[in-house]
Amino acid sequence: MIQTVVMGVVNILFTILAILTVDRWGRKILLIIGSIGMFIGMTALSILSFSDVIGVAALVFIIIYTASFMMSWGPICWVLISEIFPNTIRSKAVAVAVAAQWISNYAVSSTFPSLCEWSIGGTYLIYAGFAALSALFVLKMVPETKGKTLEEMSALWRSKMKKR
Repeated sequence: MIQTVVMGVVNILFTILAILTVDRWGRKILLIIGSIGMFIGMTALSILSFSDVIGVAALVFIIIYTASFMMSWGPICWVLISEIFPNTIRSKAVAVAVAAQWISNYAVSSTFPSLCEWSIGGTYLIYAGFAALSALFVLKMVPETKGKTLEEMSALWRSKMKKR
């Protein structure tokens, strides 16, 4: 019971942290920090799964993972997808992004049990790898939208298309 309360408090506090910092720090840095924290949490859980002593340490790394997600990918992706796309394709692009997010959620939820049967530590390591890839993806591919108007984002995408 106490773990459930702790996780609820972590969810609320780190979502509030995201709300308070997103316009000050920017979307991109929060996503990168969140991905790194999620990587640390999943990697540590993978290592712990090979140990006989899990208990409190596992809870700590689950909290690190959850806090990292709730201060970044949980709320920030919704802000980012509403800002990043050019006006001409925004409604369709947001629909595709939301569909991709739900498909990803389904993929994780449906594969987690069978992956855990194979290897709990291996499963956490796979998810850690995806967290690392998400940090690299944001670093290399995602433009910062903080302080930019929708028109400026449209112009940014037009200039990127002209370079190709």
